[in-house]
Amino acid sequence: MTEHTTRLNALIKLGNFFKEYYEYAKNSPKIDHNSNPWFNAFDDAITLAGHKNGWFTPENILFSINTWGELLEEEKLNNWLSHYQIGNNPPKSVAVVMAGNIPLVGFHDFLSTLITGNNIIVKLSSNDKVLLPFISSYLIEIEPSFKDAIFFADGKLENFDAVIATGSDNTARYFEHYFSKKPNIIRKNRNSVAVLTGRETQPQLQALGEDVFRYYGLGCRSVSKLFVPKDYDFDLFFKAIYPYHNIVDHAKYANNYDYNKAVYLMSLFPILENGFLMLKEDTSYSSPIATLFYETYDSLETLKGNLEKESDKLQCIVADGFTTAEIPFGQTQKPSLTDYADNMDTIEFLLNL
Repeated sequence: MTEHTTRLNALIKLGNFFKEYYEYAKNSPKIDHNSNPWFNAFDDAITLAGHKNGWFTPENILFSINTWGELLEEEKLNNWLSHYQIGNNPPKSVAVVMAGNIPLVGFHDFLSTLITGNNIIVKLSSNDKVLLPFISSYLIEIEPSFKDAIFFADGKLENFDAVIATGSDNTARYFEHYFSKKPNIIRKNRNSVAVLTGRETQPQLQALGEDVFRYYGLGCRSVSKLFVPKDYDFDLFFKAIYPYHNIVDHAKYANNYDYNKAVYLMSLFPILENGFLMLKEDTSYSSPIATLFYETYDSLETLKGNLEKESDKLQCIVADGFTTAEIPFGQTQKPSLTDYADNMDTIEFLLNL
């Protein structure tokens, strides 16, 4: 058995573990709660992750785990990798600087590095220091050869051949300077938008709530801005997203809602709000927590041209019949294996080192 096949099989087993744990966590009768000693350990890891980062609720961590469980299936992995020539080249050491905005946000880079036969040196964000080390310990348990392939760096990154770093526009400038002598992928701020025409169905608008509220809007795939026709009836949108009103029960979200509302009111900015989400007209893409920016348009064709010019700032465009690259309502947080961040093919980059 080749090393690639060995790693692939272990990652498929990890996917099965994710799916089984998800069922266990949902108290499914299909799962024997005593069947896997790692279940209780995963419980503890999720609890600890939530203590260290209040945005990492069990619901959102489980959502991420289930999403990855569905992706780490043999057929999906083989279909993804069939587009590449993965040989048995000597492994390179790839430093991966991870963001920490949503649970397991760097897992695709982790997966890509290992599946291409390379070693990974992970620099974790202080906001997400629990989940990936736990998952790595499980991988090493089921496939001990990973012990020589997965490293976590606490201090300065050293002895690496290439780097993948994700951060803000400000940190990206530092990354570009610091890592300039090595092959690199440097990712910057990106946001996601939705284009509405007024013809959307209530189920479509309700699904858009998933794109807006999942992970409290903290992901680059979270919709942070709407483009709407002039005189758009926002009542349709507010009614459709009402099922998400319990989000304001989360203390950190509620604090942000209250704070931003106070700032807008004191600044005399006109806003629309429904008790758990504010809408503010603004030309920016990146909106604060509990706020959704919006902008009106006259022509869909003009809007399409404007968004194409700004494509380097956008991760996802949610729409129905607007562009060939659009994502259906409710699907931004369920990317496929081929949905590369910033549209940069990570596998191709890693294979060409």
